[in-house]
Amino acid sequence: MTIELQGLRTVIYPVADLAAAKAWWTELIGVTPYFDEPFYVGFEVAGYELGLLPTEDSADGSFTYWGVESVADAVAEALTNGATEHVPASDVGGGIITATVRTPDGSVVGFITNPHFALPS
Repeated sequence: MTIELQGLRTVIYPVADLAAAKAWWTELIGVTPYFDEPFYVGFEVAGYELGLLPTEDSADGSFTYWGVESVADAVAEALTNGATEHVPASDVGGGIITATVRTPDGSVVGFITNPHFALPS
């Protein structure tokens, strides 16, 4: 099973081990990179960019929330693929559910279900 990410524009994850991070993301989301170079790996996910940027300290990386149909299912799949819980799922108000996990490389990934979100027309 893979997680169907529903959107954003771009998120960049600094990673210490580019090959391991690329393999982990490919397995988790079921998509191979469209851009794969030693200085950057880019995945197209639902029309948005997920980038991996090699760095010596991936713990200081940026993160953002990816829209998913079910935060609980997304977290469960991430944990199955080697992630660890960072912040458990919770309702942050208005029926919006969020959670974050740490990938095996240490990046923080957020998942969100927001019944109020709509892409601009």
